[in-house]
Amino acid sequence: MSDSIHAKTVCFSGRRIIAPAKRQQLEHALFNIIKTLAESGYANFICGGALGFDTLAAIAVIKRKYEYNIKLSLAIPHKGQEETWGKNDIKLYSYIINHSDNVLYLADKYYDGCMQARNRYMVDNAALLVAYSTGIHGGTAYTCAYAANKGKEIIHL
Repeated sequence: MSDSIHAKTVCFSGRRIIAPAKRQQLEHALFNIIKTLAESGYANFICGGALGFDTLAAIAVIKRKYEYNIKLSLAIPHKGQEETWGKNDIKLYSYIINHSDNVLYLADKYYDGCMQARNRYMVDNAALLVAYSTGIHGGTAYTCAYAANKGKEIIHL
């Protein structure tokens, strides 16, 4: 992506497992933050294609796409990531893929470190990270630290 596109791009990172009590709060927060960011000139949104927060973020972008003329890109760590998922999760994943403007598979198959490579790709191609983390360990903590080291703005939900 060019630097001018980076300046208008947001990426997301968050937990895969979300407590049911927190889910509705996050859905509402994402819906509102996407509105605020779109009204501030952000036009491109990158999601990692995972279950949990990534799915919530992608759905929120899809709900706002036509209202704000924004784009959704998926940066998927490897082809076939959904092969071990349940039927309903696969159905929702297909919906998200079908409503995305761009789908990029970063590897043909799983390898150790492919999730971190996907997270670095998203941060490298965005100006801002919207994150949901409940701890100091794990993929989102890694992604937030990487974004901070790159001087990216981070919004914590």
